[in-house]
This record gives sequence, structure tokens and C-alpha cells, in this order.
Amino acid sequence: MKKYVLLFSVLLFCSILVSSQNKDITKFLGIPVDGTKQEMISKLKAKGFKISPYNKDVLTGEFNGRDVNVHIVTRNRKVWRILVCDENTVNETDIRIRFNNLCYQFDKNERYTTMSLLGDTVSYIIDENEDISYNMNVKNKRYEAVYYQKPEQMDSSAINNILKNKLYSKYTEEQLKNPTEEMKSEIFRESLIAMLDVVSKKSVWFTISEYYGKYYISMFYDNGYNQANGEDL
Repeated sequence: MKKYVLLFSVLLFCSILVSSQNKDITKFLGIPVDGTKQEMISKLKAKGFKISPYNKDVLTGEFNGRDVNVHIVTRNRKVWRILVCDENTVNETDIRIRFNNLCYQFDKNERYTTMSLLGDTVSYIIDENEDISYNMNVKNKRYEAVYYQKPEQMDSSAINNILKNKLYSKYTEEQLKNPTEEMKSEIFRESLIAMLDVVSKKSVWFTISEYYGKYYISMFYDNGYNQANGEDL
């Protein structure tokens, strides 16, 4: 029973996915992570950011209550990543607090998901007894948390567009109208894969970075549709 509740949930979720002709892409401060670098710079300036006096390719400003440096990353002249770095470094205790506070903020923000679609709990919280410095420098451990912006737009035909190549080539329309238990399982699996694929294109993740024994947060807003996927190999 639980499985088919999940199936219904997945299909319902997939029904709000956008089509490939009108992609629902990652946003930073409401700005789509897309277009040219100059276009992005202009939009960020309109939000109050300024060009750094030390690097014309970096913008400075305030984000989520912190002074930050914003880097714009492109591929084939199209923006695919916004990198937001804390301008000021802190000690190990403060970076743990900062990292955990960000996790709490993302966890309670309804615009984000951790992909815990099957009811599993995902927690990135760093325990207060964790030796961050030792783990990063000796064990090469990475402290990062990955979230995904939920789709915003509605397209009732999207589920058919996503699944037709997988299912319509294997089953007739009549079979799909009256699916067997085995077919239901396959539809569930393919729907889940399709949904994960679309949502994964809207990742927002952050990590602890180190600079001469001090720490800061690096946050990444990625548009998976614009990033390299091996096309140039």
C-alpha cells in the first residue's frame, strides 16, 4: 500500500515538472542562473552588489546577513554557477555554528528538498564534538550539505514527455491503461528516476572552506542544464 501511495506522490510531483522547452532553472535571489556573465552582473548590481575593487570579475555585497564575494561561473558564455563565499573567516567553533544554522534554514525552507523522497531523514548537522580541523586536514573529509530547489511551474504534459521514451516504446497504450503489478512497479521506478533527474538540475549546496587555519562557507547555486556533461569530450 505504501508503495502505491509513493507512486501517486511521484506522479503528482512529476506533473508539475516543466517541459524541456521551458526549463524551470535554479535561481539566486530570484534571478535565474542563466544568460551571459554581463547580464548576470547587471542583475546583481540591481540587487545592490558592487564590483570588487580588487577583482573586476567578483562582486561584493550582503547575502543572508553576511558580507560575501560572488563569483560567476560560465560555460560556453552561459552562466551555470553562482559561487557565494563568506568574505570573513572564522574559527572552528564559529564555522560549526554557521554550517549548522544554514542546515536549519534550508531544512525549514519549503522551497527546498533534500531528495528524501522515500521518507528517509537526511541530516548534515555537525556534532559539537566533531574535530573539523583534524578531519579536514588529516582525513581529507569534506563538510558539505546538498539541497535542491523545488520546481515552480506547472506543466500537466511533462510526465508524458519524460516517460514516453521509456514506457511507450515498451508497452502499448492499452497496456499502460491497465498496468499489471509489475508494470506499476516499473512506472514508479521510472517516474522516480525522471523526477530526480529534473530536480537534480537545481542544486544548491554549501561546504566549509579553509584559509590559513580559518574557515568560511562557500555556497553554490548550480544550473545543471548549462553545466558541462561531456559534450566536449
